[in-house]
Amino acid sequence: MTEATTAKAPDPRGSGASAPALVVSGLGKRYGGVHAVDDISLHLASGERMGVIGPNGAGKTTLFKMIAGDVAPTAGTIDLFGRDVTRLSTARRARLGVGRTFQVSNLFREMSVLDNVRVAARGGSGRARVFWRTQGLKDDISRASIEMLDSVGLYGRRDDTVADLSHGEQRQLEIAMALVTEPRLLLLDEPAAGLSAVERTTLRRLIEELPRTLPILLIEHDMSLALGLTDRVMCMENGRHIVTGTPEEVREHPTVKEIYLGRRDKK
Repeated sequence: MTEATTAKAPDPRGSGASAPALVVSGLGKRYGGVHAVDDISLHLASGERMGVIGPNGAGKTTLFKMIAGDVAPTAGTIDLFGRDVTRLSTARRARLGVGRTFQVSNLFREMSVLDNVRVAARGGSGRARVFWRTQGLKDDISRASIEMLDSVGLYGRRDDTVADLSHGEQRQLEIAMALVTEPRLLLLDEPAAGLSAVERTTLRRLIEELPRTLPILLIEHDMSLALGLTDRVMCMENGRHIVTGTPEEVREHPTVKEIYLGRRDKK
């Protein structure tokens, strides 16, 4: 078993390994005198699944938004597939192959389930200007969208309005919309937030069944879910790195136990 790291996570560049899908080096975000994220580094290898956990206020969402391009860092760099994207927009990162879901659902609620996926597919294909053209069911975009809905268990709801879906089904739809763009990296922002136990089971199975060739970065408050779905885990608290290691190493780390099970945070 490798030793879990309690210092800043190492930067693997120059190690002789193939270029990682994602390298974050010394990333920080400051709001006035408050460090929402303070000197965070991580790397995600091709095909690897990594979780970022921590209590509310740990800085997970701010970290996610910097990686996705929603928030500009005040320190550090972000490399995607060997390219520095620190100052690139969200749209440019998406064109490089970043797919994502949102902590708060970002769906077209009055449109059909199928049309939501078709919108995402057209955006990912570069045909965004023909979103509202009359669409049949036999063009390549529609076929890919229907196949994706089938893969996430929503084929039977394809003609229903998104507003009629359960919260869990909306999460499934968000994943379908991210995957239909054929991403090279998938970012999942607290996908289990607000789900029932049954819905969490469905979501977990869906993520487990995603292709192992697709690298995934999972930001999650639910420690048990994150530890069960990932190869490595990083724990944060108050914007800082606490430990990075295998799920077993992180689960047994004394500070992680204290944060999640002990005296400071009983959630």
